[in-house]
Amino acid sequence: MTLKTDEFKMSRRAILAGSAAAGVMAVAQPQGVWAAEPLKVAGIYTVPVEQQWVSRIHVAALAAQERGDITYTFSENTANTDYPRVLREYAEQGMDMIVGEIFGVEAEAREVMADYPDVAFLMGSSFKEDPSLPNLSVFDNYIQDASYLSGIIAGAMTTSGNIGMVGGFPIPEVNRLMHAFMAGAQEMNPDIKFQVSFIGSWFDPPKAKETAYAMIENGADMLYAERFGVSDAAKEKGILAIGNVIDTQSDYPDTVVASALWHFEPTLDAAIAAVKSGTFAAADYGVYSFMQEGGCSLAPYGTFEGKIPQAALDLVAAKTAAIKDGSFAVTINDEEPKSS
Repeated sequence: MTLKTDEFKMSRRAILAGSAAAGVMAVAQPQGVWAAEPLKVAGIYTVPVEQQWVSRIHVAALAAQERGDITYTFSENTANTDYPRVLREYAEQGMDMIVGEIFGVEAEAREVMADYPDVAFLMGSSFKEDPSLPNLSVFDNYIQDASYLSGIIAGAMTTSGNIGMVGGFPIPEVNRLMHAFMAGAQEMNPDIKFQVSFIGSWFDPPKAKETAYAMIENGADMLYAERFGVSDAAKEKGILAIGNVIDTQSDYPDTVVASALWHFEPTLDAAIAAVKSGTFAAADYGVYSFMQEGGCSLAPYGTFEGKIPQAALDLVAAKTAAIKDGSFAVTINDEEPKSS
């Protein structure tokens, strides 16, 4: 399935319109209370909070807590089999909002949420919102804009024209970023070949590293590090890498050229505002990850300043401006990418 940016603009209009037409669809909260009291927010994560994707949620929540908008507690390394139980426990504790990821427990988690209509749930999900479950809003890391730009850099820096890409699982959340990266790389060289592999885990650095080794042996001189462990292989073998979701250049100053960054703050802040105003309703918050919303960016080049071809820098600048002013939209392709 391929979606276009204007479809997500419509989603955002629906989110904003929800405040005017929330009625019975909104999570009922007493007005005037939230202004004085910080929201009680819990995070439930299936991996360590250091993991790329989850770390963005965690950092945004800590920032919201620091400015006094919320109080925040969290559970990490929660197995999918335990997720519904932990979800219910936090709801029973009187949380105003629970944030997390239900990719592996969609049906079970939604059953729990139906039992707690006064709790707002903001969950990473492969599925869309359900009007019959008005206290659940979904989100995802739609950072295809930044991934596309990072692909331009990769396409300019590879000399072999062979790029290895290691992902966790071939699900929409990963697939769309890989496709955007590949499209960006091909802007610089349409003949680039890609090796694509998935390790079947969200957090298995040794396996990701071994998979990357095999790609290097097969001619890759640039790696797309969707998972931890890939940049370690690149560093040890003396080749380059592109980061994903977080900036790891400080750990790999001679290896990671650029990274597509996800900023979860716009997503979380929009949900906090909706809960505080009593207008939280079933919606898709994915649009808040778009570059136009401040939800993603290309990391600074840092140690690679002056080492990237000017043609690539000029194209990145032009495409960034076009993305921000709406004259260019990166295609969203959720289909599983394949090796060339």
